[in-house]
Amino acid sequence: MPSARSGTETLLIVENEAAIRNLLQIALQRNGYSVLTAESGHQALDLVRQHTGAIDLVITDVMLDDMHGPELVRQLAMLRPRTPALFMSGYMDDALGDPEALATQVNFIQKPFSPSVIARKVREILDGDPSS
Repeated sequence: MPSARSGTETLLIVENEAAIRNLLQIALQRNGYSVLTAESGHQALDLVRQHTGAIDLVITDVMLDDMHGPELVRQLAMLRPRTPALFMSGYMDDALGDPEALATQVNFIQKPFSPSVIARKVREILDGDPSS
């Protein structure tokens, strides 16, 4: 399995569980990324409104306490139209609310995952790798 290349892009992690959010932040920062974090959809929207720099990828849990990840991504698209998203969930049945959604080029990763797996997935998405 090839190792993930590092990056310099800015990522936004939206995850309501602090331990997972912190582990993702550390793992991705170790790969060279700048990482912004939010614990809720509303906090993420506020952060994006205030952040003047680029946000190259949003990584969000499908099930947040205040809104679903797909709704967050729809709202973020109004602020940052070309920002891709990576959805994550520990519950495949809840993944994006619709089993057919996964077949429509949605970036998705099943929890739990290792730091190397998330780093590789992020790099694939940022590079536009069709196998991601």
